[in-house]
Amino acid sequence: MAPSSSLSKLKVQLKLAISRLRMVQQKDTAIAKQQRRQMAHLLEQGKEESARIRVENIIRSDITTELLEILELYCELLLARIGLLEPKECDPGLEEAIKSLIHAAPRTDVKELQQARQLLVEKYGKEFALEAMENSDGKVAERVLKKLKVEPPDPVLVDLYLKEIAKTYGVDWPKGQNKERLESDEEGGNDDPSSGHAVKSLEEPLTTEELSKAIPPRDVGPKSPVSIAPPSPSTDNLNPRVKFPGPPELKPGGKMSGVKKQTPTTQAQSDPAGPHMDDRGKKSVGGKIPDVDELARRFAALKK
Repeated sequence: MAPSSSLSKLKVQLKLAISRLRMVQQKDTAIAKQQRRQMAHLLEQGKEESARIRVENIIRSDITTELLEILELYCELLLARIGLLEPKECDPGLEEAIKSLIHAAPRTDVKELQQARQLLVEKYGKEFALEAMENSDGKVAERVLKKLKVEPPDPVLVDLYLKEIAKTYGVDWPKGQNKERLESDEEGGNDDPSSGHAVKSLEEPLTTEELSKAIPPRDVGPKSPVSIAPPSPSTDNLNPRVKFPGPPELKPGGKMSGVKKQTPTTQAQSDPAGPHMDDRGKKSVGGKIPDVDELARRFAALKK
């Protein structure tokens, strides 16, 4: 069955909204970088109060960018499940995305997103839209509501932003922070001969057995086609880290656990004949290459 005209319009509008949301995010990110440079310049000049006030604009801009990213994901979800929008009643799996878009779209400056919201309101009715705007049933995503709150940022968050900006642009803020970092590095040891510190003695070369057990560097050999991009910082977590699970503990299977290491006694039992004596009374181990005299005696015996 061919999709209705309203559904086709919604599909086109969702694509336009996704494209526009990405452009706005890129623009806001570029502006935020310029503002961070200005904050670093203010900190370098000692204008801390001015920097604290202006950094709130950067925090608000980051929160808005994160909100647009969430709305973009919801638009992509509706576009991927466009077939579920055909019935008159809202699908339970899409109710959160639809009501979050209806609730948050009027607070953005993206016209394409607002037009997509208007099509959703026309499809599901005014009562559905009123529930979404008031969030009477609690279906609007909590993270969307959190990003839409208008309140002054936490002073701890402001300090974290300023410290991160100062660290990124090499500004000594708070005063003496870089000095403490340098002192901690000196206590940990410095191998640079020009610094006047003692150079650590060279370690002894590794043995062959140790080298065989050593793990090669990650940049040696073919690279895996699967790569993991580090998470980008957000207002909720300025220093995200990727944690990888440790290697699984390998245990011997049933077959390997039954195998015993071969000892000299077991070797003697497996070879009952043992070493035999040659003509000169010397022990000759099986598999050993005979010498020239032994070969001459064998040929003489064959001729007889």
